[in-house]
Amino acid sequence: MPERLGPPREAPIFRRLALVGLGLIGSSIARAARRQNLATEIVAADSNAEVRARAEEIGLADRVYADVADAARGADCVILCVPVGACGPVAKAMRSVLEPGAIVSDVGSVKGAVMAAVEPHLPEGVQFVPAHPVAGTEDSGPDAGFSTLFAGRWAILTPAYGVEADAVERMRAFWEGMGSAVEIMSAPHHDLVLAITSHVPHLIAYNIVGTAADLEEVTRSEVIKFSAGGFRDFTRIAASDPTMWRDVFLNNKEAVLEMLQRFNEDLSALARAIRWDDGETLHALFTRTRAIRRGIVSEGQDAPAPDFGRPRE
Repeated sequence: MPERLGPPREAPIFRRLALVGLGLIGSSIARAARRQNLATEIVAADSNAEVRARAEEIGLADRVYADVADAARGADCVILCVPVGACGPVAKAMRSVLEPGAIVSDVGSVKGAVMAAVEPHLPEGVQFVPAHPVAGTEDSGPDAGFSTLFAGRWAILTPAYGVEADAVERMRAFWEGMGSAVEIMSAPHHDLVLAITSHVPHLIAYNIVGTAADLEEVTRSEVIKFSAGGFRDFTRIAASDPTMWRDVFLNNKEAVLEMLQRFNEDLSALARAIRWDDGETLHALFTRTRAIRRGIVSEGQDAPAPDFGRPRE
């Protein structure tokens, strides 16, 4: 997939785009939507006064509000860029101002729980098209965003039952306008896929770095001093926003626990292979996983640069 943005649209997709939450994803959407002419007007809401002040200072939106309802009033598209556990309360707070025909979406990496939390609060005639941009960094806040974050990355849509086809197509065009390739799937399938490709890897990273933190007290900082490339990559993942990931695990627990059970079984098999000097089993697994890495690179989801793209002096 191309990693560069195409030319801006001649005509915007939305008249008034409202973004609730101005962290990495929300601020990146604001920048990309403005750069690509995807909305005539961009407004935002955030509960944090410092975030609002900074967003106004750098011009992320035409107007920034403290009240979610003020931002959502009159919007033809509202995107919830908040932790998944906050999506239900946000939807409840803005339901009285949502107009028929408006599209509500989100950016969470859990879809089933978000749909269950949001749908009961949406008035009749409001279209719900949940989305998950499979992109991000370990940074957060309004200064962390950039307009090309979604370029060359996947955006997954999980439309609610009975949603109008036009609403789905407008959201597809919106994400494609920011450079994403769009895939549509059911919410349960999304949650299962992301449990193994994203959620469990993050949980493992948090656990390994936590274990290393405990060991550091014994080794007097040698764990950090002599950290190799693998550990450095785990620390990058484990630096992700703690509130967001707390909500992810609590709201996708069934799929995560299912994948963790499978992981634990496979890990036990690896432990047996090491214990009994079964080099053939180890070599077969490492060969298969190396092919997966090459497939990810060939799909354009990572760079083939040496040492995971780290600069060499």
